[in-house]
Formats: sequence, C-alpha cells, structure tokens
Amino acid sequence: MNVLTSALFGALLVYGGGWYAGYWLGNFSLLLFILALVTGLYWLAEQFYFRPQREGAAEALLANDAKRREALAAQGIAAPIEGQLEQAREAVLRQPWWLDWTAGLFPVLLIVFLLRSFLFEPFKIPSGSMVPTLLVGDLILVNKYHYGVRLPVINKKILDNEPVRRGDVVVFRFPEDTRLDYIKRAVGLPGDTVQYVNQQLYVNGKLVLAQTQGQYYDEDSMRYRARFTEKLGDREHQMLVQPDFRPTITPSSMFPHSDHCKYSVDGVTCTVPPGHYFMMGDNRDNSLDSRFWGFVPDENIVGRAFMVWMNFSDIKRVGVIN
Repeated sequence: MNVLTSALFGALLVYGGGWYAGYWLGNFSLLLFILALVTGLYWLAEQFYFRPQREGAAEALLANDAKRREALAAQGIAAPIEGQLEQAREAVLRQPWWLDWTAGLFPVLLIVFLLRSFLFEPFKIPSGSMVPTLLVGDLILVNKYHYGVRLPVINKKILDNEPVRRGDVVVFRFPEDTRLDYIKRAVGLPGDTVQYVNQQLYVNGKLVLAQTQGQYYDEDSMRYRARFTEKLGDREHQMLVQPDFRPTITPSSMFPHSDHCKYSVDGVTCTVPPGHYFMMGDNRDNSLDSRFWGFVPDENIVGRAFMVWMNFSDIKRVGVIN
C-alpha cells in the first residue's frame, strides 16, 4: 500500500504539473471526483480493515503485557514502568502516512466536492470580455443549483429550477471545447431573434435602449470606451462600445445551427433555436461570443454568476453582480 499510494501521488503531481505548465487542459470536476472516490476507498479500508487490525494489535500488546506482569509478580519481580507500554500502544495505533494523507483527507474532499457540484463554485475572471461588469482578476461565485440540479462530471440535469432569464450573467462550458468554462450575459432565449447591427442590439425587433454614462478607461485594452447602461429584461447593467471601431463580425467556424444566423457588413441576425441561448460579453468590441461561435446548448450551462467575493487588487470590487 505504501508503494501504491506513492505511485498515486506521483501521478497526481505529474498531472497537476502538466496542467499548470499548460501541456494539457485539466478537468477539475473530474479530478476532484476521482480524488474523493480514491480517498473514500482508503477511508473505508481504514474503518473496516486497517484500524481494526491496529486496535487488535494494541489489545494483544496489552494482553501480553498483563500476562508478563503476572508471571513476573509470581516470581516476586517488579514490573517495568507502564509509560513505556503506553508509548508502544500509541505507536501501534498510529496511522501510517499513506492513510493519514488519503483516508484523513476524504471528509474534506467529499464536502468540497458536494458543495462545488451542487451549491456554489468559485471562478476567476481571466479576460476582459465582461468589462465593466467583471474585471480581470475578479473571484466570483456561481450558483450551481439556480438553473437546476445536474449530476457532476457528466453534467446531466436531473431537476429543473429557475429558467435562464434574459440579462443573467451565466457560466457555461464553451461549445467548441467543453473543457473550457466561459462567462457571458444571456441576451437571447430560445425562439428569440437577436440582431447586433451597427453596434446596436435588437431583441425580437425592438431596440435595447442604452443610456450613455460617459467614458470608461478599459485597462485590458488600455483605451477609453463609451460606457452605457443597458436593460435586458428586468436587469440593468453597464456595457462598453467603441464608436470609432466597428469590427467585422464573421463566424469562426460552421457552428451547429449556423443556418439560423445571417451575417452582413453591418452585423449579424440570429434566431435562437430551441434549447439554446445567445450569449454576449458586456465589452461588446472585445468579446468573442455567440456572434462568432454560435449558440450555447442548455446542457452546457454551469450556473448563474451572482457575486464577486474577492479581488486582491481592488477590495471594493466585492459585491453582487448585476
């Protein structure tokens, strides 16, 4: 078991090191599930095999010592100091390192796995696509049960809860590579027609009104952008555009249901298919989103982002996400 546990820790270090160095993409949910499963097996073995063995050996030690004391007493010889016996007993009962670092970690890993899978999951914002709502370095919490309960790892929904609403900030698995998690704002719901033309957003033929809020310095691109307050559904949020910069919107590939979208020099018009959503970043001219790579299927939804719990560069960022 000592050798087996050492090999398992070695494999974990290789996997984690390669993930950190960028040699491959990791799947933290799967890793956490495997760690909880393996340490759970060690925990069961400890409860029903290894600990009873150690306790039996300790009892045998005490019984042998009692017999030895009786034999010595019968010969009129004083028994040795009991403290030495207690030290020996503690040594017999002590967990070996490979059980301490496996079975001992199981309760913690199980709690983390359950909390992260069914309640709340932390994320770190890696890019500026959601500026000014979310900044690079924001540490956010995502409500995993808001849109329903999903089985971890396989992401199969087993219970429905609230539907995705227009204006929600949603974390989802990127359709082109489901190992990656993206965060955008839900702009179009199933059946909606979404137009983004000449830097203006229309939903079902109606212009989404945006009120100017002056200039905003975007540290990610190191330039000033026009800031607006926009209302999607019953949610108000801020977003950025750059009036003097109109990038050509072209699809990155022929994505599923790409026939639901029409592209022109002015922008794009898409009708959202059933069971899918149209996502956009609040930093409109600096966001690769559904305008480029298509729709997000419901099975890719991870949860609703609801608060920034920390930003080590700016503590004032902590608060609820609009």
